[in-house]
Amino acid sequence: MSLAHSSSPGASPVPVRNDWTRDEVRALFDLPFSDLMFEAQRVHRLHFDPAEVQISTLLSIKTGGCPEDCAYCPQSAKYDTGVRAEKLMSLDAVLAEARAAKASGASRFCMGAAWREPKDRDLDRVCAMVEGVRALGMETCATLGMLTPEQAGRLKDSGLDYYNHNLDTSPEFYGEIITTRTYKERLETLDAVRAAGIHVCCGGIVGMGERRDDRIGMIATLASLPVHPESVPINMLVRVEGTPLAAEAALDPLEFVRTIAVARICMPKSVVRLSAGREDMSEEMQALCFLAGANSIFYGPKLLTTPNPGRDRDMALLDRLGLRPMER
Repeated sequence: MSLAHSSSPGASPVPVRNDWTRDEVRALFDLPFSDLMFEAQRVHRLHFDPAEVQISTLLSIKTGGCPEDCAYCPQSAKYDTGVRAEKLMSLDAVLAEARAAKASGASRFCMGAAWREPKDRDLDRVCAMVEGVRALGMETCATLGMLTPEQAGRLKDSGLDYYNHNLDTSPEFYGEIITTRTYKERLETLDAVRAAGIHVCCGGIVGMGERRDDRIGMIATLASLPVHPESVPINMLVRVEGTPLAAEAALDPLEFVRTIAVARICMPKSVVRLSAGREDMSEEMQALCFLAGANSIFYGPKLLTTPNPGRDRDMALLDRLGLRPMER
C-alpha cells in the first residue's frame, strides 16, 4: 500500500511563502512537540513521497589550507586540527569516486573544495569534473566558496545542477563564527548562483552556541529569499579538536528535530537534508528527523574530513524505517 503524498481528506495545498517573519517562525518553534511534528509531516506529505530519501555523496576534492576562520571548520589554515593542505584531486580520481558512489546507490555527487573562492585555472578543472560526473548520469553539486557571476555562469555551462553555499547561522550570530567573509558576501554568491540558473543548496549549522533566536533568524532568512533553496542542509556541529568550537556543549536532540520540522514547514517544496553530525545521532533521533520532514542524507563514511555513518548502517536504518532511496 502506497501512502505517497497522502494527507487528510480535503487537505488544501500549502502555499509557498517568501515573507516569513521571525515571530511566525518563533511560533512554530514554540508549538508542543507533537503538534509541530504533525504539521511538519502533513506539509511533507503534500509535496513529497514520505517513503523516499534522496541519497548524496560528498567528496573533498581539495582538502585543507583554507584561509577562512570559520570556527567550526577543521580545514581552516588558522587552526591546528591535523588536517593537511592537499592539492586538487585529478579528474580520473574524482570520476572513480563518483562511479563508486553511483554503484552504492547515490543519485547526486557533491564536490567540495577548501577555498575562499576558486581561481579561474582551478575552475577549469572543476568544470571538467562536473562534465564527467554528469556523463555518468548523476546530479552534480559543488561547494567552492564565493563565486563571481562569471564563475557561476561557467559552472552552469559545464552542467552543474546545484551549488552549495550555506548561510551557517543568523545574521546576528554570524560574526561570532566567521570574520573573514561577511553575510552580505554569502548572499551575493547565492544571487550569482540563482541568476546563472543553478539550483541553490543553502542551509546552516546548529549547536554552535547560538540561541534559539538565532536558529529562528537563520530559517526566517532562508524562507524569505526570493526563491527558496531547492536543497536545505541542516547540520549538527561536529566538534573537532583544535577548532574554537571543540568544547561547545551538545545541543538538545529534540531542539535539533524541531529545527528540521520548522525548516520543512517554512520551505515546503525544498529537500531538507539531514547533514553533518549524524555519526553522533542515535537511530531514534534520525528517525524523528525523517518524521519531521528530512528527506535527504549524505551517504558514505566521511563528510569532507569528518566521520559519517557507513553505507551498510544507513541502508539498514532506512530499511527498518521502510524508507527507500529517491530516484533521480
